This record gives sequence, structure tokens and C-alpha cells, in this order.
Amino acid sequence: MTLTDQNRAPLYEALEELKTMHIVPFDVPGHKRGKGNKDLADFLGAKCLAVDINSMKYLDNICHPTGVIKEAEELTAQAFGAKHAYFMVNGTTSAVQSMVLYVVKRGDKIILPRNVHRSVINAFVLCGAVPVYINPQINSDLGISLGMAYNDVVNAIEQNPDAKAVFVNNPTYYGICSNLRKITELAHKHNMLVLVDEAHGTHLYFGEDLPVSAMAAGADMASVSMHKSGGSLTQSSLLLSGDNINSDYLRQVVNLTQTTSGSYLLMSSLDISRRRLFLHGKEIFKRVSELAQYARDEINEIGDYYAYSRELVNGDTVFDFDVTKLSINTSGVGLAGIEVFDLLRDEYDIQIEFGDLENILAYISVGDSDKNIEQLIGSLSEIRRRYKKARTSSLKHEYINPVVEMSPQDAFYAKKISMDIRKTAGEICGEFVMAYPPGIPILAPGERITEQIIDYIIYAKEKGSLITGPEDMHIQRLNILQGGR
Repeated sequence: MTLTDQNRAPLYEALEELKTMHIVPFDVPGHKRGKGNKDLADFLGAKCLAVDINSMKYLDNICHPTGVIKEAEELTAQAFGAKHAYFMVNGTTSAVQSMVLYVVKRGDKIILPRNVHRSVINAFVLCGAVPVYINPQINSDLGISLGMAYNDVVNAIEQNPDAKAVFVNNPTYYGICSNLRKITELAHKHNMLVLVDEAHGTHLYFGEDLPVSAMAAGADMASVSMHKSGGSLTQSSLLLSGDNINSDYLRQVVNLTQTTSGSYLLMSSLDISRRRLFLHGKEIFKRVSELAQYARDEINEIGDYYAYSRELVNGDTVFDFDVTKLSINTSGVGLAGIEVFDLLRDEYDIQIEFGDLENILAYISVGDSDKNIEQLIGSLSEIRRRYKKARTSSLKHEYINPVVEMSPQDAFYAKKISMDIRKTAGEICGEFVMAYPPGIPILAPGERITEQIIDYIIYAKEKGSLITGPEDMHIQRLNILQGGR
């Protein structure tokens, strides 16, 4: 790869130059640099709307980049150690779906853990591929899914030698990492591609003493949420690819689902953030790691909470741990994670990333301060003092083994009927059910509904989890396959 100047941000520079021009806009968007919508201009600012523009020739086109977008993507590929990089403005969801749609078509198999984001299974609905699930082991004390056990991948490949790829979550929402290098070597030995959902791993490319990144591990494609730990605008992400990928065909696949009206606000934020991370990433993520470790130490001193880290590493299902993640188990205070999540927001004006039945995640970035961290620590201490309850038994299955009866595509498009959720045991589900975030399906189309799953959904709903997916917004009924038993 030709060396390029990482001090540059070509798309940002082009937009800055645009501001000096006196172009009369007779194109979209209709707000005409904010002049046509004063309320919006007052809210977002004239500087913002001045660069909310269309794909004019001077500013290149995201669907077929040959100019400044192409330059910005080349700089990004170099910064991330990839062969090619693609700017994604439909979020990491579209990056994940592009990876899947590149690799498999109807009837093809792909090996993956069941605790994938719904975007993966959505891609199966679109293309008709058949998932081969590796059921992840769980840490029952913490109530979290772990990474992919290497021997489980070996067995899945031996039993499905015709699979096209292995899909890996790395790191998970909680910071758990699989043995990505070894899994990649194994898959390549069997002529399978490796796809990595790296939504929570932007910082792995730039920080020190962090788990290996997908590209460094030799993976073939990775979807990266720059807007999470990378500092770009929400909905802006990257798709990275390596030597084994036909980059021109991948661009065609990306264009199947990505908008033709790419937001220059989102794309320029990717360009600016890439430059910042390449130049200053080491010190940025050193600071983030230090803040997270300080918070862990102080929270563990409170008592009853458990902020976990690399002590979980076992060389396999927890091959490494992302120390920037502040994941905290709350079961010791007798509260579900979602209950602590709600208390922090409602009583202490603190918005954390998510809470599940036994854990919370506070997302820490360079934008945080010592004061913010102290406020979080103090609030958790107060919650323990004010709201602690006797530890009660709760549903321990953060992960439930699915019984897959048919492909997600066949089930999604099959004839369905609506039924009271409490009466659906034994039926085949025709839609998604998930707690969001993190957006990992409890049920997906084509899976057998069990009493255990029904209990979990009802329990999670009662605890205050946001359950999404079904047509019934109240989550009282489910669509099941007509005659599905």
C-alpha cells in the first residue's frame, strides 16, 4: 500500500473549501444550506447546514468514489491496516449486512455464535443463508455470554465443511474477546472467510495493551462502529476488508443496501475522526483505559458490585478482555442491571449505555472527565445504600440455546398468525424478540419457542428491559407460523 499523509482529511478539506465558494444551490437538500428552514438552522447551527449537501461532482459520490471520498477511504484503510475501507452511513448494521451478503446466498451455510446482533440475522432474511450456530458458553455468576470456544469452532467446521465463513463478535458488549488469530487461521485452513463484528472495537486499532484488532488478526472483513469509541457522528461506521476480498464486488454489495444520498456530515466525521485517532489514538485510549481502571477499582471498593476485567481471561472463551469497557455486575446489591440503569437515569441524571438482568455497562471515552467518573462512582454507592435488597434468585440464562427449525428467511415470509405470548410454547416464531440494547435476539424467525424463553421475556419485561421486535408493540402477542407445530 502506498504511504499516504495521515495529517490530511480530504473530504473535510473539500467541504471547508466549499464554504469559500459562492455556489447557488438548485439541488437538494431543499433547506438550501439552512436558509429554507430557520428552525432547523437555529437548532443545528448554520455551519452544520452549510455542509449538509448533495453529491456534487466536486465532492465525489459515496456509491462510486473516485475523488475526495476515495482518498479519505484510502487513508482510512491505511490507518486501520486494511486493504480497503468503505464509508458506511447506514450504521454498522449496513456494514454487517454487507459482509454477510458478500459471502453467502440462499442455502449457503455460515458458522456464527448465537449472540450476534439482529443485523446479522436480518441479513439471513434478505439472502436466505442458513446459520450454523455455536452456542456460546456463559459465565453463570455474571450472567453473560462468553466468546467462541476454539474447539467448538473446530467441531462446527468439521460438521459443516461446506460452510462459507465463520462470523465472530469481537469484542462483545461486555468486553469479552475470542481467540481471533487462532480462529482465523483455522477458518482459512478450511477455505472459509472470517467476518468480524467489531462494532465495539474501533479503539483496538489505535490503543496499546488492548486485544488484537480484526485486521491485525488476519480477518477478511470487519464492521467497525467509529461512532462508538472512535468519536464520529452517530450512524457513521466503517467496513474494512483484506486481501482475500474482491473490493469492486464488495462495493456493489454495499450499494445494495446503503443510501445513494450519503450524508456529508457523517462522512466528514469519519474523515476527521480517522485523522485524530491515527495521530493521537495512543494517548487518547491510554487515558480511557486509566479512567476505566480507576472506576473499576473504586466501584469494587464500594462492595456488592463487581466491575470485572482481565481476571476473567481463561485462554479460550475469554481469550482477552477489553479494559476500556466498564462492565459491572449488580446482582450483589439485589438489583437487576436494568433497575440500576433506571435509577441512575431517573434519580441521578446519569445515562449509561445499557442494563440487562444482571449487569450494566458504562461507556467511557476520552470525552469523560475525572468529575464524571466520580459522579458515577458516588451515585452507585448511593444506590447501594438506599436501594440494596436481599439477593434473590433470578433467571440466570442470559443466553438460551435456540432450536432452529428453518431458515430465518423461510420463517419470516411464511404465513403467520398472532397468539398470546404465554400460549406459544412449542410453536415456531415468525419474528424477532430482543432486549435493546444490546440488540441480541432472544428469539429469531424460524426458532422453536419454549417455556424457558417465554419466562425470560416476561421476566425481562417486568424488570423494565426494553423488549423490541414483534409487531405487537406491547409484547403481549407473538406471530407464530401457521400450522408450525
